[in-house]
Parts: sequence; structure tokens; C-alpha cells
Amino acid sequence: MTHVKDAIEAGESPLGTWISVGHPTITEAIAQLDIDFLLVDMEHTTMSLETVESIARSVDAADGETETVVRVPWNDPVRLKRVVDIGVAGVMVPMVGTAEEARELVRAVRYPPDGIRGIAGSRATEYGRNFEEYVANANGTLLTIAQIETEEGLENAAEIAAVDGVDALFVGPADLSGALGKFAEWDSQSLTTAMASVIEAGNDADVPVGTLVTDLDDIDTRVEQGHDFLIAGKDVALLMDGVDEAIDRYDDAFAETTPAEQD
Repeated sequence: MTHVKDAIEAGESPLGTWISVGHPTITEAIAQLDIDFLLVDMEHTTMSLETVESIARSVDAADGETETVVRVPWNDPVRLKRVVDIGVAGVMVPMVGTAEEARELVRAVRYPPDGIRGIAGSRATEYGRNFEEYVANANGTLLTIAQIETEEGLENAAEIAAVDGVDALFVGPADLSGALGKFAEWDSQSLTTAMASVIEAGNDADVPVGTLVTDLDDIDTRVEQGHDFLIAGKDVALLMDGVDEAIDRYDDAFAETTPAEQD
């Protein structure tokens, strides 16, 4: 069982950071802060499997409690198999629309007889040195997250949450707001109602529900809505915000300095 899976199932509200910069220096540095997990995005980035493997190594090298969770590009069993063979703590699959798609996700990350994951001496098994123990215990230990971000997924959220092996639901606010015709209107009643519906579905099935917060000022709002865990901030946005603040402070400092003082 991974730390982040344990934390989510125990209702401990773990915190994640979204990773879209595919460089291990970034992820190693963030992992040294002992944030609970990093969500590495392969859907909307150019990251390769080799890059994700380097990131997983960098997080492990930080030697803390941080773990790596990967959002794969699609609900594809081959891609899922190759990602979990890297030895990550879990996976997130985008745009899960039906219970059957959720079952396909679960089968893809589990070994027979519970699933269709192929068996190999990969990094996850310490290159075969821990082969038998890993295979014996892997099923059910990987955090398995289904994203709800389409109208179909919203309609079927209760059925998706009820699928055995789905550990958490995750509201994708950008795509879901777009599907509702309210793109990026984070405070719209439509999105608020949709989130409440997913949270209710999760609560009924005893399945935690998370979401992404891009504006840190919205953390309180999402927690008050009833989300069980959050990914707060994206690496690129946090970096740009830091540079923006430095520029503003620099400009303010010089604006307050008279020409005579500058001399």
C-alpha cells in the first residue's frame, strides 16, 4: 500500500502539486518539501515514459514521504501497464465516462486473475529482485483515480464510484466547466452543482473526491464544498507567480526611489 493511497482512504486529505515541467530537478526540489504527492501529467505535455521514470527516480532520491502519481494520456491498458511498471504510487485516467471504462482502468493495473496487467521484471519489482513479493501484493496497492470531466462522466459518477478498485474520483475543472458551457468560470453555479453531484456520488460509495485548484485563494472554497483532497497549484504557474512577484516588488522599489536617491 502506498502512503498516498493510505492517506486518501483514511480521510487524511493529502495534498498534491501538479507537474507539467518534465525535469527531475523540479520534482526533486518539490519532493524535498515533503508534499504528499506529485501528479505528473502525461496528457497535456510532451513527457515520455523515460521522462516519467526519471521523475519517479528524482522523487525517490529526495528520500521523503512524497510519492509520484501519473495522469496517463488516455484509458489505454498498454500505456497504463508501462507507467505502473515504472514503480509509481498510482495513476489517474482522464475522461472516464462509464462504469465499464472504470472497470477497464482497474483491470489494466492489476495482475491476473483480477486484471490483464502483464508480468515483467521492471523497476517496480526492483528489476526482478523483488519479483514474487511485488506481484503477490501489487493488486489493490496502486492508487487508482478516475477523472470526472465530461457530461457523460457526471451522469454516471455514482456508477463509476461504485466500481471495485476505483480508489478516488477527481473532478477535472477545466474540461468539466467547458463541457457545461462555462469554461474557466470556476465560481459558476453549473460547475458548483456538478462538483456537488460528484462529491455526493463519492460519499455514497465511500470513495474520496479530489480536484485541482489553480488559484490558491480557492483552496478554502473547494475544501468547504466537501472535496477530500486537493492538488493545489501547477509547477509552471507557481514558478511564473514567483517571478511576477519579484518583478512587482522590484518595480515598486524603484518607483519609490527618487532620482536623487538613485544617484
